[in-house]
Formats: sequence, C-alpha cells, structure tokens
Amino acid sequence: MIGELPTSLVINGEEWDIRTHFLDILKIIVAFNDPNIDNAEKIYVCLSILYEGFDEMPESDYEAAFKAALNFIDCGMPEGKKKPGNARTMDWEQDESILFPAINKIAGYEVRSIKYLHWWTFMGYFMEISTDGVFGSVLRLRQKKKNRKTPLDKAEKEFWSANRELCEIKPKLSEEEKEAKERLKRMLTKK
Repeated sequence: MIGELPTSLVINGEEWDIRTHFLDILKIIVAFNDPNIDNAEKIYVCLSILYEGFDEMPESDYEAAFKAALNFIDCGMPEGKKKPGNARTMDWEQDESILFPAINKIAGYEVRSIKYLHWWTFMGYFMEISTDGVFGSVLRLRQKKKNRKTPLDKAEKEFWSANRELCEIKPKLSEEEKEAKERLKRMLTKK
C-alpha cells in the first residue's frame, strides 16, 4: 500500500518479520564493507540481523531472503534505477561525525537518541541532505574529484587540502593487507 513502511518481507510465499530500525541496517552495511568478512559470512550477518526468527528459516530460502533483504536495504528501488560500479563517495563509518548532524538537521532531532526510526524514513532524511553543510560539501567535492570533468576551484582545493582527513575516503584493508603493507614499509625503511 502506498505510504506504508514495510515491516515484513515475503520469501517463497511465507511472510517474515524484519528488523527495520536504521541502526540494525547500518550494522549490516558495516559488515558488507568489512574486508575481513567473506561473502558467505556477510550474507549470514545480513540475514541474521534483518530477519526475526532467522533460526527457523529453511536454508533453501536463504537466496530469496538475501535478494529481498537487498531490495529492502535499497528502499525498494527498482534494479534499473541503481547505478552499479560507481566509486564510493561516502563511507557510513568514516563519515559518521559529519553525516549525523546533516541528518539531524533534516529530521529536526537527534535520530540516534530515539528508540526507533524506520530505515526508509532515515534514508528519506539522508536523501534530503543539501550541499550547504559540511557533509554535503564534502560529498560534493568527492563527487567532483571522482568525476574529473569539473575541476575543483581554488576555494574547494583549499578546503580539500585543509580537511584532507575528512575529505578522502580511506581504503578498508583486511588484516592480511595491513600486515603486508607493514612488512613492505619495514623493508623500505631498513638501512
């Protein structure tokens, strides 16, 4: 029904209640972005967090349940409207300190302080963030740098340079990648 927020998903003809609080979905997204978790574990984390009663779900439903979960996380956006393969211009964890003030401004309250906020409502707030705040400005600069068609102007370059830690998305390395990087660093610094 139009205007209703889903609280369950139908998997192979059976309705399953889901956890819809935005913090639960953010936990799933954090797991998806963790390079130390393999794909099978990411699917398990997603299903176990999202579906209430997941322990009773038949294994034969996992694939359909995962597809439905992704559709829910994407706020029911049709496949054709998604833009696959685009480089990331934000990181939920890294941008937390500038993201939540922007969302709170739209919502009119501190969203992390309430007991429940549906994921789709949270994403509605997120989609209304303007470029006049810090998060919007950083996101706009990242998009410009990614696009490379429109160079940063002098003020934007100065902002980027002065706020590099805030502006650059840091790559997430697995523990093995971190160890390899440290080994290489030690090899290069040996006299």
